[in-house]
Amino acid sequence: MLTFHTFLSNQGEEDDEDDQPLSLSWPETGRKRFTYLLILPIVFPLWITLPDVRKSSSKKFFPVTFLGAICWIAAFSYLMVWWAHQVGETIGITEEIMGLTILAAGTSIPDLITSVIVARKGLGDMAVSSSVGSNIFDITVGLPFPWLLFSLLNNMSPVRVSSNGLFCAIVLLFLMLIFVIISIAACKWKMSKLLGFIMFLLYIVFLVVSVLLEDKVIACPISI
Repeated sequence: MLTFHTFLSNQGEEDDEDDQPLSLSWPETGRKRFTYLLILPIVFPLWITLPDVRKSSSKKFFPVTFLGAICWIAAFSYLMVWWAHQVGETIGITEEIMGLTILAAGTSIPDLITSVIVARKGLGDMAVSSSVGSNIFDITVGLPFPWLLFSLLNNMSPVRVSSNGLFCAIVLLFLMLIFVIISIAACKWKMSKLLGFIMFLLYIVFLVVSVLLEDKVIACPISI
């Protein structure tokens, strides 16, 4: 009981630290110092350009922080895609595999971190809806907005998207969604090790089939 109480106390202290304004003071422990130096190139420009709304004097600037965060996400995303493309060309990995693995993980890990943070605070609905809402935002804003800018700057010319198995990949995504719902229902709507194993298995199947479609090993009946 004492150990569990201590765990809850430490958890509460960490949550309190998360609610505090960002501080760039030098940490005390070696592990925190290593993390500090690792993320400093990312945190420092954010600290300079974005008002910290956790400060009482900066709460009114939340629209600036929200729009600025989106701009920084766009900048970091551009750099991530560019670097991943260069690394893939250097070591001989195709763009499809880089996009389905490295880039997919890079865009999903922030969602994972935010979901874990809010779940630890007891906001389970927010944790689940975050994973869904982020993908909806990507599809309805993240993709159309730069395409719209491209069209406006190029006399409303369309953006051509070419993929060997795009249509079949979309159908595969819907099938995966159905299998995910069936898997969760089969596990009685509880997160378990079995459900985690099933999720990993579904991801591997999707990854293999998508790569085979892009490399034309499996022929998609409808090409775009």
